[in-house]
Amino acid sequence: MIRCREIGAADLDAIADLLTRGFPIRSRNYWIDGLRRLSVRETPDNFPRFGYMLEHDRRPVGALLLIHTARNDDGCASIRCNLSSWYLEPAFRSYAPMLTKVAQRNKDVTYVNISPAQWTWRAIEAQGFRRYCGGLFFSFPAVSRPVKAMRVEVVGPDAQTVDGLSEADGALLARHAAYGCLSLVCRAADGPAFPFVLQPMRVGRIRLPAMQMIYCPDVADYVACAGAIGRFLLRRGRISIALDANGPVVALVGIYRKQIGCKYFKGPHCPRLADLSDSELVIYGP
Repeated sequence: MIRCREIGAADLDAIADLLTRGFPIRSRNYWIDGLRRLSVRETPDNFPRFGYMLEHDRRPVGALLLIHTARNDDGCASIRCNLSSWYLEPAFRSYAPMLTKVAQRNKDVTYVNISPAQWTWRAIEAQGFRRYCGGLFFSFPAVSRPVKAMRVEVVGPDAQTVDGLSEADGALLARHAAYGCLSLVCRAADGPAFPFVLQPMRVGRIRLPAMQMIYCPDVADYVACAGAIGRFLLRRGRISIALDANGPVVALVGIYRKQIGCKYFKGPHCPRLADLSDSELVIYGP
């Protein structure tokens, strides 16, 4: 008998084994570390902490990992769900609709898929998902003109408050620093403070001399701070910052790559670009 049920804490070792078989490029520790982070992070009430699994003869034969986050979208409280990883053993692939239907049944939730393989795009669109990001813009911020007297500060995981930032932004920076991201604040003389979260990029197991933009309140903030951030990163061997985009970013030097990093959503709130906070990229890692 096949049944679909919520993943519980007692299932995590078996789920990690299943996903390690399904994604050979990822180590078992990769999945265990991410699942452990999910086990202690704040999850909205009445939503699954880990996701759903298909079970046959008391063993998992399929899994769909979910990351639910309470958010504030344009002043409205909302729930976003990152559909982070999906795998079924070959003999049980015909049960995929059962798993996806259960996982996406709440019409008040905005579901996002930020790492779909190209061969799945048509299937995703058939499920009602729409593309909101068409590619990545690889910027070279060090060539941007820096703002006079702008400082770049690193925010650590133990930060309680960050001067000049809201409580929510300060908590976001500290939380993502604990996940291993680089959390920064840019400050201009007698000006506002701008929060940023960056993460090292990789292709397979190869680290690139680039960072990915995980969070900034607005792309315009990054444009204003690009020169200072670029020089800060250059001293650390990073020459580029990649950010979600639907075309070249005006006022930044860089290269736009269409259909690299495409992202989809389904639900009431279209995600904005340059906000991948609390997503699989930081919970599980790049």
